[in-house]
Amino acid sequence: MLSICRLVSAVRILLVVAASTAAIRVIAEEPTDLRMPQDGHASPFVAGSSGENSPPVVSETTKADAPTPPQPSLFGGPLCERTKLTGDCFCLRPALASHGITLDVSSTQFYQGVTRGGLEQSFAYGGRNDYFLNMDGEKLRLWKGFFVTLHGESRYGESVDFLTGALMPANMMLMVPQPGEAVSALSGAKFTQFLSENTLVYAGKINTFDDFRQPLTGAGTLNGFQNTALMFNPVYARTVPYSTFGAGFAQLHHHEPVLSAAVFDTNNTPTESGFDTFFDNGATIFLQANLPTNFFCLPGHQGVSGTYSSGTYTILSRSAYLDPIEGLGIILSPKTGSWCLTYNFDQALFVLPDDPRRKWGLFGNLGIADENSSPIRWFASAGISGASPITGRNADSFGVGYFYLGVSDRLKNLAPVILPLKDEQGVEVYYNVAVTPWCQVTPNLQVISPYRKVADTSLLFGLRAKIEF
Repeated sequence: MLSICRLVSAVRILLVVAASTAAIRVIAEEPTDLRMPQDGHASPFVAGSSGENSPPVVSETTKADAPTPPQPSLFGGPLCERTKLTGDCFCLRPALASHGITLDVSSTQFYQGVTRGGLEQSFAYGGRNDYFLNMDGEKLRLWKGFFVTLHGESRYGESVDFLTGALMPANMMLMVPQPGEAVSALSGAKFTQFLSENTLVYAGKINTFDDFRQPLTGAGTLNGFQNTALMFNPVYARTVPYSTFGAGFAQLHHHEPVLSAAVFDTNNTPTESGFDTFFDNGATIFLQANLPTNFFCLPGHQGVSGTYSSGTYTILSRSAYLDPIEGLGIILSPKTGSWCLTYNFDQALFVLPDDPRRKWGLFGNLGIADENSSPIRWFASAGISGASPITGRNADSFGVGYFYLGVSDRLKNLAPVILPLKDEQGVEVYYNVAVTPWCQVTPNLQVISPYRKVADTSLLFGLRAKIEF
């Protein structure tokens, strides 16, 4: 009941803000056609990345004097066919969208448990609500190529992340914005400006995970894998916060970033303003190159990236995504500076002829990090996922993934008698059932061999239900 009240209150607030802005910025002439974002791609931490909550790419090819044909409603229709549960919300949603304002609200519930092994066998219920408010500056009569994205989120309930004995949380989206307690946060307030059709810059309070999108993994959404190790490359966990101040740029080719760079504050401040600690522990520099490929006449990507942080850490320093050893009372000398290098790929093996966005194929990630400050020395993952190959279930998706995490020798040797550690590995399988376009139910199975030797191999089963309002 508490989570529903939070969701209703947040929706009311965002709708009032959006409606007020639209009333001020009403455009006299006929609204232009909606520019829908393209399919996701391998682009970690890049503002403007294609995706369901990212600003659309500005196109110079649209003629201002070209007649706009009537467009069917993107939001209305029968209950079981509309994209949002609330439809066009009494015509308010399309009216706001025509003037550059879109509001996306979702609620995701998790019921997951350790059925065997781990540190404790138990089930837990938790959930999260996400609120995205996107504004198109051109349609709001500001200027062309300017976009604003706000991300609010609420987390509540419990999770099994500390019951498995694993370093990698089995349910990453219940770790953020802050684990262990009910919390709400404005984790993203991003301002993006396209300098040309192929160049953009951005700045603000950046939710870095929102901009991490790797095709076929479901990364950046709540429809794919749940384990942290299969949602993004965890060697980033030491140097890249979840929510922080930052700025960067991206160079695009065919709406996809091929070169990008960013600078982030090392402090993770999803539930705080961040002004009191503004860059007081150094900065993280992020560089990435991404090459679209067309092997076998099918889409794919090859990418490399790296980070360097001037911050001060120890291997036990907690990050936004993991706590190396919770509650271990050992004092270590901090080290200044930390780095990581990564490689990623994805390759479609099948693309639905009438909808190129529906595809399935292979993906993989490799990474290495500075063992002086990171609990993770190296990492590898691979899997197969994407649109369901079952006839008649084109809106469903599936995934099977495997990861291996090489724990830092410095962490293993920290207290080998009191707390013996080993490398960690795991497998995750999910099938995402699209009950309706606005409701997905996902059974999930994980087998994890945790890094704590005192914990047996964990067998986890869970259900996830997501509703888009």
